[in-house]
Amino acid sequence: MLNMGGPSTVPETYDFLRNLFMDGDLIPLPFQRVLAPLIAKRRTPQIEKQYTDIGGGSPILRYTDYQGAAMCALLDELHPETAPHKHYVAFRYANPLTQETARRMREDGIRRAIAFTQYPQYSCSTTGSSLNELFRRGRAGEMGEVEWSVIDRWGTHPGFIKAVTQNVEAALSKFEPSSRSDVVLLFSAHSLPMSVVNRGDPYVLEVAASVNAVMDQLGHSNPYRLVWQSQVGPSAWLGMQTGEAIKGLARLGKKQVILVPIAFTSDHIETLYELDMEYTKEGKEPGMEIRRSESLNESPVFIRALADIVSQHLSDYSSGKIGPTSVQMGLRCPGCKSATCGQQKHWFARGGR
Repeated sequence: MLNMGGPSTVPETYDFLRNLFMDGDLIPLPFQRVLAPLIAKRRTPQIEKQYTDIGGGSPILRYTDYQGAAMCALLDELHPETAPHKHYVAFRYANPLTQETARRMREDGIRRAIAFTQYPQYSCSTTGSSLNELFRRGRAGEMGEVEWSVIDRWGTHPGFIKAVTQNVEAALSKFEPSSRSDVVLLFSAHSLPMSVVNRGDPYVLEVAASVNAVMDQLGHSNPYRLVWQSQVGPSAWLGMQTGEAIKGLARLGKKQVILVPIAFTSDHIETLYELDMEYTKEGKEPGMEIRRSESLNESPVFIRALADIVSQHLSDYSSGKIGPTSVQMGLRCPGCKSATCGQQKHWFARGGR
């Protein structure tokens, strides 16, 4: 289960930030090895305070472990021919890092594995970065001989869409029936540097497809927009930013808003701090009523969706209907210049060989 991760405790914050800023797939920086530790050190006190404010660390590992264990229990019933199933968590920037997970898999004697992204929508800077790291560890022999296949995107899977829609409907129910249809839905996703977008990254298209699928389920009952959060650094990033959108809606007289985390599978700092504290506070100043639809966390509908995704993948793979990777994963961004990306895609297309 591949994801960005987050520090489980406040003292882990610096290491998390250093790893994050060292990743050129996510945040391209000049002189990255020199600048990344400096930027991380400068930002650590501020981010430590944010993690303290949300309870002393990120809950993303706890939720991912919960989702993984529940998913595997369902998989043992849905696809008994490959049981027993076991989940591993491989975070890109926080413990358990991919390197540690690779060691555990080798010790456990794993011979067959699925790289299952926990980013519903694909981006080279998120799923791609995690797959690059997994490829580096696999090529170096750190996991032993493993037959790999990849689930690289699932942003329009019916179960995922149903789980998100249910949470939006629950948030809408908290508004007065007389004004409910006027509530603006702001679907908020992690932003990307424009340098990543402009090289042909598919993320924007795939997030928009998820939003459209949710709105179809809702019968297009409310006005909505797709906005972007978590910009870092001075370079140009994809907008409009969530905070600016809230200010703009207030100026236009739209006083009721639901924030919908459309690209996250569980709570972490971007939901618990940015959405719940930072943006909600900004909206209260001009008198707005802002609510957030819950994250997927322990949603049984979402966990069933995860199990369905893997079960279908296993069935299609064993029958020869699909190969180790999807057709879409095989296409590099038209502007891609990363040698690692090309090598990684080739390696996974051969099942990790």
